[in-house]
Amino acid sequence: MFTGIIQAQCPVVAIEDVDGIRRFSVELGDLAKDLQHGASVANNGTCLSATAIDNGTVTFDVISETLELTNLGDVVVGDMVNIERSMTFGDEVGGHIVSGHVSTAAAVTRIEANEANRTMWFQTTPEAMPYLLMKGFVALDGASLTISRVDRATNQFAVSLIPDTLRKTSLGNVEPGDRVNVEFESQTQAIVDTVRQFLTDPELRDQILGS
Repeated sequence: MFTGIIQAQCPVVAIEDVDGIRRFSVELGDLAKDLQHGASVANNGTCLSATAIDNGTVTFDVISETLELTNLGDVVVGDMVNIERSMTFGDEVGGHIVSGHVSTAAAVTRIEANEANRTMWFQTTPEAMPYLLMKGFVALDGASLTISRVDRATNQFAVSLIPDTLRKTSLGNVEPGDRVNVEFESQTQAIVDTVRQFLTDPELRDQILGS
């Protein structure tokens, strides 16, 4: 589990395809201190297991399903990825609870910028829109953010980013057309799915109502 507070942007230093697995090596530097083999680390919000550790360089194996679902399939050597190590009990949760299980990837459609902040719009699917609520949480490339605008007619949503977030995360470098990883907030997803099932499943509705 993670908090959605990005700890660093780290460079991908090597990529190797081996037996249907894509192997990423990322230079974590000091963030690799005391990291154990098999530990979970979020790369652009995607929970990956450390398969090898060589000083500050950590290797992760990524299966084809993850490459297709997330923007890790677009990553090349030299790219920077958002890194967050898993939370421990007693940590301050500055963002929201994030599982690292990416729901979908969304393309940036436009960016509205001024001196104070940057509003970034994303195109998603009709199936995703029920989980995206005004002022609700969403994780983008692992960063915990608040949804600032929703346009259900076009299946788009937006977040407003302060300069500190732009400096500390890869979101400061994205441009229209780039894809970011999206993870819905788990409680919102559970509520929406439960209500949807209640409304469409008469048997379940009867069980809950005691009919």
